Parts: sequence; structure tokens; C-alpha cells
Amino acid sequence: MTALVRPRDGRVIGGVCAALARRFGTSATTMRVIFLASCLLPGPQFLIYLGLWVFLPGEKTSKTAW
Repeated sequence: MTALVRPRDGRVIGGVCAALARRFGTSATTMRVIFLASCLLPGPQFLIYLGLWVFLPGEKTSKTAW
């Protein structure tokens, strides 16, 4: 499994669904659909998303020498 970091590519809002999709080996679209479907259920899904957005580190960029 890969580390849980928000990727630079494939972000829509914060990159949380893309990070979870990478971690669990699914597509980002599938993870977004699962998140949207879970928002129909009672619970703190939106707060968890915001927390992950704040606390997950962003993916590091590779520096190129000029």
C-alpha cells in the first residue's frame, strides 16, 4: 500500500478522495461516488472529509535542477 498523501494530480476539491483511492487501489471516481452516497446517511462524513483535507500532507514535488 502507498502512503496516505494528497496527490498533485487527480484532485477535484482537496484531493482526499484521490488519496483514499490510491491507498485502497480503486479509482478516484469510485471513491467520490462512495463519498457522495455516504453523505445521504446520517453521520459526520463531511467533517471527516474536512479533517482529512487539513491533516493529510500534500504530495511532495520533485525538484528539477536548471
